[in-house]
Amino acid sequence: MKEQLQELRTSSAIAIANAADPDALENLRVKYLGKKGELTAILKQMGKLSEQERPVVGQLANQIRAELEKKLDDRKALIAEKLLEARLNAETVDVTMPGKAMKLGHRHPMSITIDELKDIFIGMGFEVYEGNEIELSTYNFDRLNTGAGHPAREWTDTFYLDRDSRTLLRTHTSPMEPRIMESHKPPIRAAVFGRCYRKDEVDATHSPMFHQMEGLVVDEHITFADLKGSLHNMAVQMYGPNTVTRFRPHHFPFTEPSCEMDVQCHECNGKGCRVCKGEGWIELLGAGVCNPAVLEMSGIDPERYSGWAFGMGLERAAMRRFKISDLRLIFENDVRFLEQF
Repeated sequence: MKEQLQELRTSSAIAIANAADPDALENLRVKYLGKKGELTAILKQMGKLSEQERPVVGQLANQIRAELEKKLDDRKALIAEKLLEARLNAETVDVTMPGKAMKLGHRHPMSITIDELKDIFIGMGFEVYEGNEIELSTYNFDRLNTGAGHPAREWTDTFYLDRDSRTLLRTHTSPMEPRIMESHKPPIRAAVFGRCYRKDEVDATHSPMFHQMEGLVVDEHITFADLKGSLHNMAVQMYGPNTVTRFRPHHFPFTEPSCEMDVQCHECNGKGCRVCKGEGWIELLGAGVCNPAVLEMSGIDPERYSGWAFGMGLERAAMRRFKISDLRLIFENDVRFLEQF
């Protein structure tokens, strides 16, 4: 049995020294020291030895077991060190190599349009607001003189958030008008920017989610002429000195009189095309003189103060600003499109 143990000592030392990876080393541990390993198999034969031989063979077996465990641990540490060294060599960064150029992004046309409009209206003395995207129907409709039977309140047009039609995703930025008027005393010059939501079909000029800007002025002696001059001035600053605008009579519950302002189509210069649906003009915004009932509901004396307000879809403003022929391009995030700005 001593001869078997010495042979195991020699063969195991050679095998462990030649193990190339952790898996091979684990296989050797099981082979020699496992429950069914070679050392265990030899020790099972100790019952055949005399009482004088058993202590000697047992001591030798324990010595060999300790040697095997040490050789396995030493080899494991050496293999781990070599693997780490190989990994570090493979992942070495040559700092003398030229770096990779970082591809910078571009400002989105909507961001550019919004920032330019903010600059224009701040230059005219306006304060900038944002407001809530989840709004109460009281502010979205009632406080804007929009009665219970108005089509805009239908579930087919509006994203309501409860069965009682009390909360909704705001359909316009106009709810900020009564919110600002009830918390600020005139004179008021407010420019509101933000996202709005309506159940519109997606086409070249419509989207269920869109950006809008609301403008509100309340002061003494404000007239329709102030509204027209301010909005035309805005269009000229946005689109250039040759910009052509027109004002058409319209109706909004929260303004009286009301109008819509169009700009000449940038695609066809007024001749008529797919973008303007053959009209030669693109509607840019709705506006009007503040309805006295809206002022009064917000605690402002309509006998002393008057005002004007407008709401403008910013996607259409961006289309005219950058001569974009299809609103859907603004939302598609196509890099080929965005790289142009």
